Amino acid sequence: MRDAIPEAVNQRRSSAEPILIILFSAVALLIHLLAIARYGYFRDELYYIACGRHLAFGYVDQPPLSIVLLQLSQILLGNSLFAIRLLPALAGAATVAITGLIACELGGRGWAVALGSAGSLCALFNLAVGNFFSMNAFEPLFWMACIYLVARIINGGSPILWLWFGALLGLSLENKHSTAFFAAAIFVAMLLTPQRRHFAEKWIWFGGLIAFALALPNILWQLQNHWPTYELLTNISHSDKNVALSPTQFIWQQIVFMNPGTLPLWLAGLCWVFGSRDGRRYMALGIIYLVMLAEFTILHGKSYYLAPAYPMLFAAGGVAIEGVFTNRLAWLKPALLILILATGALVAPLAVPILPPGKLVAYMRAIGLQLPRTETSHTAPLPQLFADQFGWQEMVASVAHVYHHLRPEDEKRAAIFCQNYGEAGAIDFFGPKFGLPPAISGHQNYFLWGPRDWTGEVALVLDTRDDDERELFASVEDLGQIVSSPWAMPFERRTHIYLCRDLKVNVLESWPQVKKWL
Repeated sequence: MRDAIPEAVNQRRSSAEPILIILFSAVALLIHLLAIARYGYFRDELYYIACGRHLAFGYVDQPPLSIVLLQLSQILLGNSLFAIRLLPALAGAATVAITGLIACELGGRGWAVALGSAGSLCALFNLAVGNFFSMNAFEPLFWMACIYLVARIINGGSPILWLWFGALLGLSLENKHSTAFFAAAIFVAMLLTPQRRHFAEKWIWFGGLIAFALALPNILWQLQNHWPTYELLTNISHSDKNVALSPTQFIWQQIVFMNPGTLPLWLAGLCWVFGSRDGRRYMALGIIYLVMLAEFTILHGKSYYLAPAYPMLFAAGGVAIEGVFTNRLAWLKPALLILILATGALVAPLAVPILPPGKLVAYMRAIGLQLPRTETSHTAPLPQLFADQFGWQEMVASVAHVYHHLRPEDEKRAAIFCQNYGEAGAIDFFGPKFGLPPAISGHQNYFLWGPRDWTGEVALVLDTRDDDERELFASVEDLGQIVSSPWAMPFERRTHIYLCRDLKVNVLESWPQVKKWL
């Protein structure tokens, strides 16, 4: 027999809840639409656009879904900043909306929806990923749509909902591989709660088959290409690329990424699902969170990997606070809402390009807060997600100036070799209007695309030092440092253009040496 459905879920709702959901999600959308074109193209966006020109069932560092979405967006809308960032903005708004819907499903009403939606709106991670194109923009929406279905099933919804759950989980796996940790956490949570009864029914297994079928094309691609993503992750784990965090540092960065003002909200949600009579019904949500917290802490994942899980805690926290302070200390509900919105406004410039770069640096210094570093190479004065939006077009113009001053016979034979996919993506995106050929590189999927028709006779190599080039080529000439933006990543500003002639070995024989999966 199924558990009795909580009375609060069965009550007829007022019109306030849908209005609040629409209001908060509309505010989220408006924030993104007003800011998405203020800086420039993000490093990963340039790479994603390049991947879209080589559609496949997988890539070294990601599944294919986000690349397909970006390609469709470009076909329909073009490749302006506004066009390619419209889908992330919509996904960010939808994440706020689904948070409100989860709050309703957990038994919340007006205040629960307002608090939960406000938390999701003002979380720094959500503000950031809704403002540029990446697979991270869609992950919170997929995860929370799955959680919404789980909550409905817990409340006695039709078991057929497991089929929809499987479809969403499969699409999420095709969006980002970290969904596997989310799926594992759900499995553990089901086993440890009364919801384990669903394993005795067929629908949850059919849902699992749907998820597997949707993920299968990428699994087969990984198999055919000798598991490149596993190789990439192994290389990263044995490098110093990512900032190493202790468990305490990892948890502190959760507070920062979620906006310190939301801390009372999501902590209340976590306590509610474990310690409240009504909340224990949804204990699975708390277990999902704690399992993922353990997974990413033990495996030394980047601190923002856990961020897509927080909207369910915002929703639960809204329900908890609404219930506790219904009749007594009722003023705490608007006080917390004001705190969340106020701190959200205070920290929003750290995640959304509201201020000019110079003023942003001064602002961060004034408030004494900035987004945590996740990679050791980030030493720019701006947060990494902003620094990686500067300098690309200037770099390409520098390369074009050198390229078109080569001897005509060299210009025809020259390849442009880049050290990372940001540089290569910039050459491929901005290069055509400067008359440049496509870039080649050994970084990530560029390695799989190979050297194209390069003969090895002439190359313009972008690098910070020429040690490797002098080993590989008979002649190396430093043509000077690229022109960049003062706000770009420091290692990009130090890049020189080297004219390299006569590769000492055959191109195809030497290509495996340039492989850089890191």
